[in-house]
Amino acid sequence: MNPIRMLALLLLVTLLHSPVSVSVTVSSSKPKVEVHEHTDATLACEFRTEKDQNPRIEWKKKGKGVTFVFFDHKFTDSYAGRANMEGATLTIHAATQKDSGEYRCEVTASEDQVNLGEATVILDVLVPPHVPSCEVPSSVFVGSGLELLCKDTLSVPPATYRWYKDNKALAAAAEPQYSVDTNKGTLMFKSVSKTDAGMYRCESSNSVGAPKSCVAQQLNVIEYPLNRTILIAGAAGFLTLVLFCCICVCVCRRRGGCREDKNTKSKSYNPPPPAPPPPPIRNIKHYKQTHSFMI
Repeated sequence: MNPIRMLALLLLVTLLHSPVSVSVTVSSSKPKVEVHEHTDATLACEFRTEKDQNPRIEWKKKGKGVTFVFFDHKFTDSYAGRANMEGATLTIHAATQKDSGEYRCEVTASEDQVNLGEATVILDVLVPPHVPSCEVPSSVFVGSGLELLCKDTLSVPPATYRWYKDNKALAAAAEPQYSVDTNKGTLMFKSVSKTDAGMYRCESSNSVGAPKSCVAQQLNVIEYPLNRTILIAGAAGFLTLVLFCCICVCVCRRRGGCREDKNTKSKSYNPPPPAPPPPPIRNIKHYKQTHSFMI
């Protein structure tokens, strides 16, 4: 036989009898799962091994850290009694918002050359709207600014909001007297008027369930206890009084009545020296003429 043919035949036999090393493979047919709250969430995980017929299967959840869901052939405390396994597929019964997150399926086949494979599944638990908290003051003065607040922190996806006055929806577009933010849930008035008084309520909604509304609350718009004329007159009188006091202080300082001698604070008072005694008075009776003169 041709030596080249013999060499080729020998090489073929060697390849056929040599073991083929294939690592464990892990995948998920549905890497992103969305379920409504309080329904079952099934996280699919499929695997294939070359030799190991009894590989080790683990599920972990990634959050601030990594926590075990299924380890050492049993569920951890927070999942015990409400989850089950079929093959490597995990099912969580009556899932809540706390179950949302990133899960990782890990399969370890110790007899395979590359003995570890993993797949990731994202779980989103959708929550219908809850009754929002609404902040509506009982009364407000005419002409003042006002902001009404509405918030639903539990719904997933985040809720959008609509305000009602006397059971009539207020338009989301900016109006001359008010504006509505459907994402933040605010209703803002630049200047409140008497016509803005009424019953106000807010409604939250998303794509999961029926909208929910808070209880309507009465908003009263009242006038100031003093009318504008009295307020202006009072302000003018106060300014006049302040101006009069300033004038009095200036006049006092110019005349020196309000000045303080700085030297008197630092030096002690010294009385003036006594006046000299008056000259003696001569007695005319004792006066004698010592010289004579003539005109």
